[in-house]
Parts: sequence; structure tokens; C-alpha cells
Amino acid sequence: MGDNESPGPDLRQIGVHRDHWYPVARSPQLAPGRTLAAAWAGEPIVLVRTERGSLYALENRCAHRQVPLSEGVVAGEQIRCGYHGWTYDGSGRCVSVPYLAPKAALPNGVRRYPCREAYGLLWVFPGDPALATDDRVPSLPSHADPEYKTRYLDREIRCHYSFMHENLLDMNHQFLHRRLMGGIRTTLLDLTAGDDWLEARYTFDRVSGRQSLGEKFMAGRPTGPGRRDLMVIRTQYPYQTLQFIRADQTKPALDLWLAYVPVDRPQRRNHSLGLMMIRRPGLPGLIQLFWPFIVLFTEGIFAQDRRIVELEQAAYDAQGADWNQEIFPVIRGVRELLARRGTPIAG
Repeated sequence: MGDNESPGPDLRQIGVHRDHWYPVARSPQLAPGRTLAAAWAGEPIVLVRTERGSLYALENRCAHRQVPLSEGVVAGEQIRCGYHGWTYDGSGRCVSVPYLAPKAALPNGVRRYPCREAYGLLWVFPGDPALATDDRVPSLPSHADPEYKTRYLDREIRCHYSFMHENLLDMNHQFLHRRLMGGIRTTLLDLTAGDDWLEARYTFDRVSGRQSLGEKFMAGRPTGPGRRDLMVIRTQYPYQTLQFIRADQTKPALDLWLAYVPVDRPQRRNHSLGLMMIRRPGLPGLIQLFWPFIVLFTEGIFAQDRRIVELEQAAYDAQGADWNQEIFPVIRGVRELLARRGTPIAG
């Protein structure tokens, strides 16, 4: 490979760290008295919402024959395996085997994952349960702010999570979106970083083309000469945020929060879950009129980004190593952050 070889550890062989809260599903996907299969880095998880509405998460396997508990039945506050009826409580303890002799010792149960529900998402903590405190769930104040309308993002993308962080932080890739946004010249204003975060601040100039209706409704018209809109993109490990702040306002017009949750053990697929919170116009009800245009515009942007990061993953897989020659300080910085905070993927 020679000069193509990237220094340091191969980032695509670094997994996300366990000791964080990860969203694995949306709240409406799990009705009372039902189960939902999910996954974190190859670990099968079953989410259970009891008939009373309580929520818990267990290994998605019966300790008996290893079949998924998600194929079972919620019975009150417990879950029964759909095969032989072995029953587990919310701690993962096996509490009943229908054909076991009275007073016989019950078999071992299954692992319990700490679980929370917040912001319309269902979260699990795959790491040390002692660290699974509520204050470690990210704070998303715009979600509860009546000035914002929220759109949920939920898709599986065939790439290592690090490609997602790099894609969002690298605003030099606006050329990719030229057909949707015209010609955009990006200026990096500053780059700051800490032990578990990195933040880049940008401004933009349109050098060709015109705003689409979706972009105009979401971000507003350009603020004019001498006034620069601001985009702040941050990796706050393991999550990412993007805020677009108009020069004539203090609150963001767009407040985006994202998590990239590995699905498979090699972490070559990620479940991208996020909240796109858009500030409502001053006129009541106008956001509903604008919403279809905003969805159409953002879906186009997301589709282009999805295709390009999946192509990056395909190139890595074909080459068998990371040949990227990265020169942009923002991306070099986030790559170092992700490598430092993550853990090697077990072979």
C-alpha cells in the first residue's frame, strides 16, 4: 500500500464503546403486551412492554433451546418462551417451567439490559449496568420545546459507524449535493476538541444555483451581505449533533441529533436513529404546509449521503484496509477521537 496507508490503528476495526446509552427502536414500534427484536453489535436483544406498560430488555434467547424470546408471549409482567413456555421476569430470571417438578431448582435465566424510554426512543445500555444512570442519557431540550417540530430518522445503513461521523462533520462534501442545493462554498471557522468531543463551526456562500423550497422552508432565506449563518457540528462521543443558526437569530433553525448503533458483530451495519427538530415559523400552522417540502428535501440529502458512505464501506472491504489519504483537520481529528474512545472489535 505504501503512501496510501493511514497511520495509527485501523479505525474500521474499532467498535463503539459499550458504556453508553444507545437507542435501538422507536417507542411506537412497541405496543403494550408485545415484544420487539433489536440488536447491538451482534447481540440479540428483546424489548418487552408489559400489559401495564412497563419496559424491560433481555437477551433475545430462551436459556432452554436458544430460540428468540421475541417469538414468545407477554403474560402480565413476564414473558413466556413460545416453544416450551419457560417464563422470565423483567430481571431475566427464569421464574417458571410448566413441566418442572414442584420444588425443583429453576434453570438459569438470561441477561438483562438496563433500558429507558426517552424522546420517543427505546434505549439500552450494553455496558456495565452500574454506569447506566439517567444522567448519561443525552439531553435534547429542543424535543420538548413547543417552538420545534420533530421528525424521526430511522434507517439501517451498510457501513461502519465511523463513516457516518466523518460524513456529517466534513462539510467539504457539499459537491455531492449539488443537484439539490446548487453550488455551496464552505468555510471552516474554527475547530475545537476535548477528551470525548470535537466541534467544527462552518459558514457558507452560495456560488451557483438556487435554494430548493425544502431548504428555504427549513433554513430560511440567506441573511444577506455581511451577515453569516452558522452551522455547528459536534461529535459528543458516541453521538452527533448539527445545529444551523441563522445570523439574525439565536435559537437554531435546525437542531439535529443522531446515534449510529452497530447492528452486526463486525459493525459493518449501523442502525441510524435520530431526531431532526425544526423551528416553527411565526405563523401558526405554517409548518404543516411546509413539511412535505422539508421531508422531500431532507430525504434527497440523506439518500445521497447513504449511498456514498455505503460505497466507502464497499471500497474498504474490497481493499482489505483503510487506504484513505485524509488531509482535512476536522476529519483527522474525529478519526483520532473515535479510535481513542472506542474498543477493538473482537475477531
